[in-house]
Amino acid sequence: MLDRFKDFWQGVILMPFVRLFLKLGISPDAVTLVGTLGVSAGALIFFPQGELLIGVLFITAFVFSDLVDGKMARELGRTSRFGAFWDSTLDRIGDGAIFGGLALYFAGEHYDGDHGYLYLCLTLWCLVMGSVTSYARARAESLGMDAKGGLAERADRLVSILVMTGLGAIFDLPILMYVTLWALAAASTYTVVFRVAKVHRQATALDAASSAGPDTRPGGSET
Repeated sequence: MLDRFKDFWQGVILMPFVRLFLKLGISPDAVTLVGTLGVSAGALIFFPQGELLIGVLFITAFVFSDLVDGKMARELGRTSRFGAFWDSTLDRIGDGAIFGGLALYFAGEHYDGDHGYLYLCLTLWCLVMGSVTSYARARAESLGMDAKGGLAERADRLVSILVMTGLGAIFDLPILMYVTLWALAAASTYTVVFRVAKVHRQATALDAASSAGPDTRPGGSET
């Protein structure tokens, strides 16, 4: 859903940074790495200490690297298989750091609510389901099938949890973060089930076609 805004951010807001990095000779892969390190540091340093707003602002400053590196590669006219692999791999690290940092917050002494263990488990569930959502699509595509679709794409998950965590910290309304975690847990679970079912239908059809094969018997219908 949020992918529709990529062109605006990449073409208007972030383009000066793209031009600057290219002028300095910085590679897209380096931007990806620095962005992931920044996101991970912000999540794993500030969230466990209860500094949710600072953590969100710190992460936001680096999370746009995911848009900058892609735009840089296109400006260079560069198509890199390793770059695509590198970007996807580091995305998983950044996602894990964000939800892992929140899990540490709920598990730590800085969380002053009454349901720390519940939200610790819920955050870990969101982390796992988010990873499985991405893995299901990647694995399906490696087998020649399509697993796109569902309710919780990566951009949707990250923007929603960061925005609601930040707003909850500003207005002292932690319920915004709690509701978002429940919504993400449900949406991610639905997305995994949706993608598994979609791939199952495709795989069943492909297996049936493969098993049937051409009719090679004498007088058969092979063409």
